[in-house]
Amino acid sequence: MVRFSGCVVLGAALGCCVGCGSSSPSSDGGAGSITSPGTSGNPGSSGNPGSGASPGTGGSPGSSGNPGSGGSPGSSGNPGTGGTNPLDLPVLTSKAADLAVILGRKPNFLIGMGNDLADDHNQDGAFRLGPTLDLHYAYFTAYLNDKKAWESWSSWNPDGGFVNVITDTASAHGVVPMISLYSMAAAGDSVLTGLGNDSFEKSYWADVKLLFQRLGQFDKPAVVHFEPDFWAYAEQQSHEDPTSIKVALKANAPDCAGLSDDLVGMGHCLLKLARTYAPKALIGFHASTWANPDGNATAVFLKKVGADRTDLIFADLLDRDAGCFEAKVDPACQRDGEFYWDESNTKSPNFHEYLAWSKAIISGTGRPMIWWQIPFGVPSSTPGGTADHYRDNRVHYIFSHIQEFVDAGGLGATFGTGAGNQTTPDTDGGQFKDAVTKYYQAPVKLP
Repeated sequence: MVRFSGCVVLGAALGCCVGCGSSSPSSDGGAGSITSPGTSGNPGSSGNPGSGASPGTGGSPGSSGNPGSGGSPGSSGNPGTGGTNPLDLPVLTSKAADLAVILGRKPNFLIGMGNDLADDHNQDGAFRLGPTLDLHYAYFTAYLNDKKAWESWSSWNPDGGFVNVITDTASAHGVVPMISLYSMAAAGDSVLTGLGNDSFEKSYWADVKLLFQRLGQFDKPAVVHFEPDFWAYAEQQSHEDPTSIKVALKANAPDCAGLSDDLVGMGHCLLKLARTYAPKALIGFHASTWANPDGNATAVFLKKVGADRTDLIFADLLDRDAGCFEAKVDPACQRDGEFYWDESNTKSPNFHEYLAWSKAIISGTGRPMIWWQIPFGVPSSTPGGTADHYRDNRVHYIFSHIQEFVDAGGLGATFGTGAGNQTTPDTDGGQFKDAVTKYYQAPVKLP
């Protein structure tokens, strides 16, 4: 089980944890239709999501070049006809190595880090690590204010300028920016009722369009990760039929008026906005192990909403340190289960079981995978640990077995905390920095 806990995301401006919830919408108030972004402005201390949730590390960034000229794989921008949606984007076939090159990187397994924002974004954890990473991700959240009205990342800086604060800072440090769009948790974990709410939908789609307009203004490669956990809740609540959940799409997303008012239309609308306004961005939906015991069924569901038309697929191994769940002290770590996986792969749960599930998703959707928000904990034979020093072995296993992740169909792995009080690169005794430094000395080639 790798789902997030059920805390309500309150937004960056309040300095709250942005990696501790997930799912869906509902609200009133609306952002309206925004047709052109303004200037990006400079972020203040109030514009940083979750600076307390994720720390960072020391060191200085490497070379600062731009992440390539990019472009978007496949023929993407021209809608055609077919099925219940007139938008009939092609099924993509780009290989992992192709996508790495499109992002301006060498065709090697990519490494990233995120949820580590500081008041001065030049001091974000990924840029202080020392070695120059491939990807840096930030959460872009929405939430309901005390009047139950929609608020989101789009107001953290004037005219949605926070997008370009994140992209431009990453580019200056030679890193590809990655955005985890996390707006469907606005009304709480697993709540999907907002999909049929005009006020929510108008606000949501205005934000999505603004995001891609801003990425188009950036005009360099970037990565967008759509709605972790949301697709798993949607799969469960729709009983594998995405046409059974209605979405107030046509009336509230003018660019997508020709699409169906359901989850299929929603998925294709995300695609259309991305391809129309930010053709250099690579995009992907999120798969969750807990959505269905059968990974093949989850792959089929994701294809129905357009995942095989995206560039890649995302998944998470666990959202916080295994030892935090074992200690059962932190309120954010109260789930039951076995979270410290067997590195010998002889007892369950283990890494080979997880990679088999990942391969089913990758094969089923035909898209390479980025594993996301991997915890930083250090291996220990003693269960549990203490705040900032909980045990985990995912960093250790991944960097010792990267070829296994490549063979499963992986494009890369990004690391970050999913809640406060977790182990970080500041508290892991140098494990992550040392592993990254060693990896870049002999990176693993992608097929």
